[in-house]
Amino acid sequence: MSGFPEQPTPANELLDQIENLSEGDINWRGGRAFSLVYHPDDQELEGLLHEVATIYIHENALNPFKYPSLVQMETDVVDMAADLLHTQPRAGSMSSGGTESIFLAVHTARSIGEQRGITVPNIVTAETVHPAFAKACHYLKIEHRSTPLTPDLRADPDAIAASIDADTVLVVGSSPCYPFGVIDPIPELAALAVEKGTLMHVDACLGGWLLPWWERLGEPVPPWDFRVEGVTSMSADIHKYGYTFKGASLVMYREPEMVQHQWFVYDNWPGGLYGSITTAGTRPAAPIAGAWATICHLGAEGYLSKARQVRDATRGFQSGIAAIEELQVTGDPDMSVFEISAVPGSDVDIGGVGDVMDDRGWNLDRQQGGLHVMVSPYHLRVVDQFNVDLSDAVASHARSRGKAASYGGISELG
Repeated sequence: MSGFPEQPTPANELLDQIENLSEGDINWRGGRAFSLVYHPDDQELEGLLHEVATIYIHENALNPFKYPSLVQMETDVVDMAADLLHTQPRAGSMSSGGTESIFLAVHTARSIGEQRGITVPNIVTAETVHPAFAKACHYLKIEHRSTPLTPDLRADPDAIAASIDADTVLVVGSSPCYPFGVIDPIPELAALAVEKGTLMHVDACLGGWLLPWWERLGEPVPPWDFRVEGVTSMSADIHKYGYTFKGASLVMYREPEMVQHQWFVYDNWPGGLYGSITTAGTRPAAPIAGAWATICHLGAEGYLSKARQVRDATRGFQSGIAAIEELQVTGDPDMSVFEISAVPGSDVDIGGVGDVMDDRGWNLDRQQGGLHVMVSPYHLRVVDQFNVDLSDAVASHARSRGKAASYGGISELG
């Protein structure tokens, strides 16, 4: 299409065009995608979410006085998350995704730092922290200090301690980090924050809605949530292992009073008093209602069942990788997120292996050192075929075609 359309297009023609356009999109329903969509393997839940989305598709969460249903549902979601993550009721808000949750947490830290007289703030993270922290620092004019890892690919408390100074407003740890699925030493980092008199954020966008159930399944989970003294804020995406649709995330705090730092209020406007708790003014209603409906529908029993599926699928994939002598799982992941890499000294071109897997319909994201996997419940159905194809790919691959390691929106438009 070039230029603005002069004439209306019938709905049936547009639907046909959309069907044709979407043919090249990722096939997550077949269980061959390992990012972007978390397939819950639950037709009843999917049907429920379609109904909820239809009910709320036109609604606008901008004005809470007009939508008491959305106020109630968001309050419920925050309070249910507070119970799950061991903090106080009303101590948080929903957002559009992990990036916005992180932005809000960094903004809150800067605001509290300003109250302490800090005018040139910085935050300190490990190099594996999500790029959304660098993005928040870019927009908010905060220095981002990135520190190296320990040999086990986790944040190094000594390196972080050396980077903290009187202007540090936030220390960050990941639970787990995206590249390798390992949980940073949260108690050590939180203790540093307490000692230095600063705040501590746990980025649990990946783990926030799975680690509680992982722990209940008896899997080893190091301390990571608000039960750790010194943790003051947390981000947790419901549209990942919470299994609702995009975009629904949470930013949570140790005390409800910290949420006040998120508010923007402006009264010098002929239109009246304007206030918003997130970066967005208009907020789509459907993700709020979808998150509420998903959590209530699944309950603890449903989430535990899906966590069991994810755990069993993860074990199946990792067993298959271990059976291929040229491959390894990088590091020692704490959850269902990990990297597949070539064993040092082998002649495997891991990018070439990824090319063969692409040809066979799998969608493994490229990282700097390997292929990235995030396991969903549906993947339990495809473990055996994946392992067969991966073994064949190692045996038959050629030199990498050069597909770049990337994450997020990269386009010609910049």
